[in-house]
Amino acid sequence: MSIPDLSSFGFAQDYQSVYDLAYRYSKEELYPLCGKMDDEEWFPEDAFRAMGEQGLLGVTVPVEYGGAGLDVLAQCFICEAVAYWNHTLSASLLGSDNLCVHNLVKNGDSVQKSTYLPKFCDGSAIGALGMTEPGAGSDALGSMATTATRDGDDFILNGRKLFITNGPVADVLLVYAKTDLQKKQHGISAFIVEKKFSGFSVAQKLDKMGWRGSPTGELVFDECRVPASNLVGGENEGNIVMMSGLDVERVIGAFFCLGMAQRALDLSVEYATVRKQFKKPIGSFQLVQGMLADMYTDLESLRAFTYQLGREIKDLSISEAGRGVIHKRSAAALLCAGRACMKILDSAVQIHGGMGCMRETEVNRLYRSGKIMEIGAGTNQVRQIIIAGELLKEIAS
Repeated sequence: MSIPDLSSFGFAQDYQSVYDLAYRYSKEELYPLCGKMDDEEWFPEDAFRAMGEQGLLGVTVPVEYGGAGLDVLAQCFICEAVAYWNHTLSASLLGSDNLCVHNLVKNGDSVQKSTYLPKFCDGSAIGALGMTEPGAGSDALGSMATTATRDGDDFILNGRKLFITNGPVADVLLVYAKTDLQKKQHGISAFIVEKKFSGFSVAQKLDKMGWRGSPTGELVFDECRVPASNLVGGENEGNIVMMSGLDVERVIGAFFCLGMAQRALDLSVEYATVRKQFKKPIGSFQLVQGMLADMYTDLESLRAFTYQLGREIKDLSISEAGRGVIHKRSAAALLCAGRACMKILDSAVQIHGGMGCMRETEVNRLYRSGKIMEIGAGTNQVRQIIIAGELLKEIAS
């Protein structure tokens, strides 16, 4: 695959430079790690931290805190480029740099930023977001059971978090807990938790069918003592912190799907030219050609929608996020991306035939990971509810 010409979509040369850097570095340094990551559920911690030396970590962090001071669109393009060569490591990058770091950039105070952001930028800290719980998935806010109780200059956290990307390896986590049980989703607060804090532990590392090199875990907070100064965005304002980043998370997830889908298409085109049946390359058969054509069409349709949403969330303010048109369109972008990605991956496995069913093949790794994108950041069904809800509001008004 040639690197996409972002200028043809109206993007400035600066974005192309960022994409090129991430693409070439990932090809040379991160792609060779894929097999071992999947086979052994191995997280290449040194390789992840080394991305800081390349300027690929903390890109949305202001320069005064050690970052590149770029916008979230640049982060989206990095995610896409890395996902093309190593989607598993890109998932961990998304979990740290977007879900954790970017939310701190938007909502943290000056002391929190100066304390934590430089560590994320140089790779000395890996981040995670602690939201989902054993009994709180799609209804993460309403069903949240983890609590935080004020005790002098600290808060005491008790509860569990489940399916947490980077949970087993994170140095710093952005964790949500209920501080007012009577206010339901409006009684939640966000906290910066360090793995060294007393009462915090990783209960287990989870065994997944995909993203196997991106560690996912269950976290335990047992009388976990967190300084009150680590409260992010104010007490009982965790829903604002969460919603400020959710639309961005969904759009960057669509960019992630683009990288995976493009890789699957390229592998399929290559395989169709070298695999022979009836003394001909299978790419010479019209039914295979039809699948390739559909894959390309679905991919480029997704690219146009995703790149447009990248523009729309680039300068999204906290007051605009989590509601209205952008909430609807970001949900639609990831709904479209998850579906298109799985459709493309399914065709890729079909074209590879028996080899596509072999666990060690790259296309099989992609297929097993693709399903996550129809579940994470709100399932397809939750995305549909958001879209329909906003459409009906528009009619009512």
